[in-house]
Amino acid sequence: MEKLTRYFYKVLVSNGFTETMAEYLNVVIGVCVLLIALFILDKIIKKVILNLFKRYASKSKNTFDDHLVKNKTFDYLSHIIPLSISIWIIPELFIDFPIAENYLEILFNILVIALTIWIVRSILGTFRDFLKSLESFRDKPIDSYIQVFMIFIWVIGAISIFSLITGKSIWTFLTALGAMSAVILLIFKDTILGFVASIQVAVNDTVRIGDWITMAKYGADGDVIEINLSSVKVQNFDKTITTIPTYHLTSQSFRNWRGMMDSGGRRIKRAILIKASSIKFLSENDVDRLKKVELIREYLDQAQHKVNSYNEENLINKEVLMNGRNLSNMGVFRKYVESYLEDHPHINSDMMIMSRQLAPTAQGTPLEIYAFSNDKIWKNYEKIVADIFDHLLSAIPYFDLEIFELEYPTKK
Repeated sequence: MEKLTRYFYKVLVSNGFTETMAEYLNVVIGVCVLLIALFILDKIIKKVILNLFKRYASKSKNTFDDHLVKNKTFDYLSHIIPLSISIWIIPELFIDFPIAENYLEILFNILVIALTIWIVRSILGTFRDFLKSLESFRDKPIDSYIQVFMIFIWVIGAISIFSLITGKSIWTFLTALGAMSAVILLIFKDTILGFVASIQVAVNDTVRIGDWITMAKYGADGDVIEINLSSVKVQNFDKTITTIPTYHLTSQSFRNWRGMMDSGGRRIKRAILIKASSIKFLSENDVDRLKKVELIREYLDQAQHKVNSYNEENLINKEVLMNGRNLSNMGVFRKYVESYLEDHPHINSDMMIMSRQLAPTAQGTPLEIYAFSNDKIWKNYEKIVADIFDHLLSAIPYFDLEIFELEYPTKK
């Protein structure tokens, strides 16, 4: 090796150059030749390795190797051979310049640390992409864990580089970091909180990627598209992106709609305001007229029979309609609403179906519909709800009921 690294030195001395000048020119020429040779070698190795693994990855059924190629793992690995050759040749080339040799040794050790970090980073990126492609890990905060690993790797790399530059041992820096722990905690407060929150979110299964969440404080109302160490990204339904600090998901209240999406239906909970003055008892003629409505015909037959039997057994004076037991238009309409919902093809009959009367208000008597649509897609859900209430609002006049509408005085 000495013959090779001092070849130009001997040639120059034999051609009349002084030894000092020959040493400097030997180093300059040797470095130039080495750089050109390493550049060519690096390109050849990279091309050979990439072609081999791309060919293997295209034939392999496993997608892990595809992600290795995508994250340039083999690109970084191809630099190992040229770097190793450099570390081997440089001390021989600079044998006459011990001070420069020491600096170059430090420089190449730093390059080794940097290359190692890049290789580890690409491998972690490969694991991230591969795990995200698996159904069981697709909704997990993989980015958070990768970022935590990378923080530790960068810290270890930085400490190692400072140790090489200053000539101090790694333990000296670790001792100094221990003394500065309060400052470090202050600087990395959000990172530490985010890391702890990421673990809590994953362990408690609070939020997954793909969940629909609502957090009014941050104007978030949409699907979670990313969970990382510092933030959770939510794509709102207007396609804007809201960023929420990860630790706020454990310290503040938010709504996760996953329970609804995983259930058998999406809840419908809406009231119709009935004008109180339109509520009345039904006469025999009213009941007979409403028996033409097929959904409540059987109910009216049974209910009318029970009412008449009770009134006859108890000798109730029916000259006054309110005496004894009676059917009301509000009660019959409430039964009609339930029957209509139970018969509706887009209502989940296995879940709660109810129409209930709420406490009267200044805006009328609310009749609330409580049921679950079997289609949970937002657009379809809204159409189902609109169709249901279109029908019910159209049916109300048949029961001699009126919708409460606030009347404004007209200008004369």
